[in-house]
Amino acid sequence: MPIARRALLGAGAALPLLPALPAAAHHDNERAHAQAPGFYRFTLGRFTITVVSDGQGVRADPIRGFVVNVPPEQVEQAFRQAHLPLKNLVSPFAPTVVETGTETILFDTGTGGQLVPSAGFLPRNLEASGYTLADIDRVVITHFHGDHISGLTTKEGTAVFAKAPILVPEAEWAWWMDQGNVTRTPEAQRGNFANAGRRFAPYAGRVQRLKDGEEIAPGLRAVAAYGHTPGHMAYHLADGKDQLFIMGDCANRPEIFLAHPDWHFVFDVDGPMAAETRRRLFGRAADEGARVIGHHFPFPSNGTVVREGDAFRYVPADWSSAV
Repeated sequence: MPIARRALLGAGAALPLLPALPAAAHHDNERAHAQAPGFYRFTLGRFTITVVSDGQGVRADPIRGFVVNVPPEQVEQAFRQAHLPLKNLVSPFAPTVVETGTETILFDTGTGGQLVPSAGFLPRNLEASGYTLADIDRVVITHFHGDHISGLTTKEGTAVFAKAPILVPEAEWAWWMDQGNVTRTPEAQRGNFANAGRRFAPYAGRVQRLKDGEEIAPGLRAVAAYGHTPGHMAYHLADGKDQLFIMGDCANRPEIFLAHPDWHFVFDVDGPMAAETRRRLFGRAADEGARVIGHHFPFPSNGTVVREGDAFRYVPADWSSAV
């Protein structure tokens, strides 16, 4: 019997002599309420994929303003059908690590703990998964919204990744780095210009721009996914018949935006184009049997997609205790 267990059983004889602890003492114990580290690992051919939780945000009222091109009554009906809460909808943040066999690549960097108090856990969960920030050889960005790039720097503006090159979609860079586009951008998103400038400033000389279809590593390519932002990019991994799309924000909660792919999410810069992209890429994933990762899908944020009438249904991957 392990030493610690023997000691525990021996001490147990004395426990009845101790006064009972107030119930509140148990509830004050942080350990009793702490969640396990948030990461999940699987393999895809020669690639090893680790989805890492940065935490989550919460939308207090997802019925009004979450979808912008249909009435709230229709949105509420969809939420009820999907058994989603009508208040305080969780929005997970799920950066992803890909081991290619020769390098370690991080896709998106999360919030940096600077947007909402319930997020910013990427470094901690990355370490729990067996990596550190220093292990990252390259950082690849899907788009420039704050929950994807704020983890590039500290609150003080210092680069978090000391040596890694930062790969960004060329069209995304062109849009958000041009102040002439401010008035052409929805007012609620104009803050992204200043935030992008701030986050990439410490990486001068290390930013590399990606074109649609460009190969990042053998079996890993950029795929244009415009609409959510002007230069939003998805990433396609393939090893033989095994395929994975890192979808970024091609769809927010899949229970809503795959079931209703033509609905426009509030943070889509171009709603019709985002819907067209959603149909194209999730249609391809469904037809080719590819796995998908969505940044805001219920954690661990990966599974497959099937066609269901004129829409899609997300099928979460089975949890496996073995990689």
